[in-house]
Parts: sequence; structure tokens; C-alpha cells
Amino acid sequence: MAINPNTTFSSGAVYTADQANRFPRGIMALATSTTSDTSVTTEEVELGAISFTAVASRYYKITYYEPDIGISGAGANTLQMRIRNGTTTAGTLLQLAYQWIPSSSVDTAGQVVWFGTFTAGTQNIVATAQQGGAVTFTLNRGTGKAAWLVVEDIGPA
Repeated sequence: MAINPNTTFSSGAVYTADQANRFPRGIMALATSTTSDTSVTTEEVELGAISFTAVASRYYKITYYEPDIGISGAGANTLQMRIRNGTTTAGTLLQLAYQWIPSSSVDTAGQVVWFGTFTAGTQNIVATAQQGGAVTFTLNRGTGKAAWLVVEDIGPA
């Protein structure tokens, strides 16, 4: 994986378009939710679909974050958090992370991150969640406790 970093700038040097294009471009798309989901069992879309226009040969970082994950029912379990390229749970899997919850008396936060390149053009991204066993998951959200999905341009490939 080749990285194309910027150059060192010196006083009096000419700033070029090539140098400008090597900087990260920041947030490309964002979705947030403060509405709880109290019955996560089968895989379902939690955030998105968000769309952005990808440029070939640039790296993108996608982050899905849940602030407060709990379970109802007995026993430990894992929440499967996914980032998919598409608009539904059938989209291409980009990244999968497991968040383990030891018991119904413990809540925790969860996060999954992907980075890589896309072909040029419109890309749609969703964040999904699914139970990993017999219990039902609760994604607790609210004021000051938002879930989010963000796409960031982090620079040239």
C-alpha cells in the first residue's frame, strides 16, 4: 500500500495544486441518531444510507460508533457491528467488529472502523448491527449520546 504524503514547505516556495490535492479533504458524509433501537436481533440497518462522491486513488476512513450497548436476557453475547457499501444489509461488507457484552447489568460502547479506497463515483454506506446469539440487544441513544456514521477523506493513496 503506497502512501503519497505531502512535502515539507519552506519559506518562499511556490505552493502547487499537486501539494494542495495531497491534503485530506475531511468529512465527506455523516449520519447521526439519538433514537434508541431496543430490539436488535437479525441484521438491520442502524445508520445510513449516506452517500458521497469518491475520487479514485484517495483513502477514505469510515467509522460507525454506538455510545451505549446493552442486552436484555440472560447470558453474555456479542453484537456484530458492520460497515457495508450499499443501501441495505445486502451491501458489500467492508468491515465487521464484535462487541462483547458480559451480562445484562453491563452496558458498553462499540465502534468499527474501515479504511481503504473506492472506485470513482457515488458510494452509499450503511452501518448495521446484529445479535450474535440468543439475547436481544438495545442500542441506547439520546441527548448527548448519539450514534454516528462518518466518512472521511484522509488523503491520497
